[in-house]
Amino acid sequence: MDTKLKESLEHYTEAAEQASAAVIESYSTSFGMATKLLSERIRTDIRNIYALVRVADEIVDGAAAGNGATKVQIRKQLDELEGEVYAAMKLGFSSNLVVHAFAQTANLVGIDRSMVEPFFHSMRMDITKAKHTPKTFKEYVYGSAEVVGLMCLRAFVAGREAGYSAAEKTALVDGALALGAAFQKINFLRDLAADFKELGRSYFPGVAVGSFTEEQKTFLVDDIAADLIVAANSIRLLPKDVRPAVAAAQFLFQDLTSKIAATPASVLITTRIRVTDPRKLWLVAKSVLGVLPR
Repeated sequence: MDTKLKESLEHYTEAAEQASAAVIESYSTSFGMATKLLSERIRTDIRNIYALVRVADEIVDGAAAGNGATKVQIRKQLDELEGEVYAAMKLGFSSNLVVHAFAQTANLVGIDRSMVEPFFHSMRMDITKAKHTPKTFKEYVYGSAEVVGLMCLRAFVAGREAGYSAAEKTALVDGALALGAAFQKINFLRDLAADFKELGRSYFPGVAVGSFTEEQKTFLVDDIAADLIVAANSIRLLPKDVRPAVAAAQFLFQDLTSKIAATPASVLITTRIRVTDPRKLWLVAKSVLGVLPR
């Protein structure tokens, strides 16, 4: 490639990655805090992944509908975004800055269509499905969260896969799936009332805001706790420069789960549980000091 053209691509890619970073900084303080514990290259890749996820989510659940888009228009926007992603992964370029940044990361760390397709499948489910069966719930969580965990794992171990045994690779995959699932289920539980009242949606099979019981809450919390145990057991296998960031996220999810467990079901459907900023800083400090979740 001509030197000038190469420099142009590098400049454009840098601008695209800055755009993705701005998306994350604007939407998620907790996530932004955790990514700061990563090396610059890995931090950039993780931001590139999450920025695309955020844009897709805004199409189906946020800004597009807020501007009056119909379900047909939302579906069209989502389909076009998915097509742009595949084209960019093939060409190595997109005029959409967030898509361009994602494609650069995907091609660098080995994210392929087998991970991207389930994600967009789950996003489409948000357009048409208000209630889930156990089967569709499992499909939805896999595509909306677990594959995102797998994408992040690719970024974490890119170029270092040879150092792992087959058993260790399996444990890392299981951990990435579990952490992604836990993250999604915790958000569903925190947003139970808002999802139902604002979006007319109930993610957990058989769970309704008007009849949410303590027994149902306990069942869901126990399920999340089980995911977090699997995720915690895999963190020690991650490269040392990645562990603090993932540990910080794990600590945050564990804290949220404990607070939800201690909150009566009647309160949970009216109040969004959160971790205070000082508490977040303490959890991050623990991870920086090398403490690993258990």
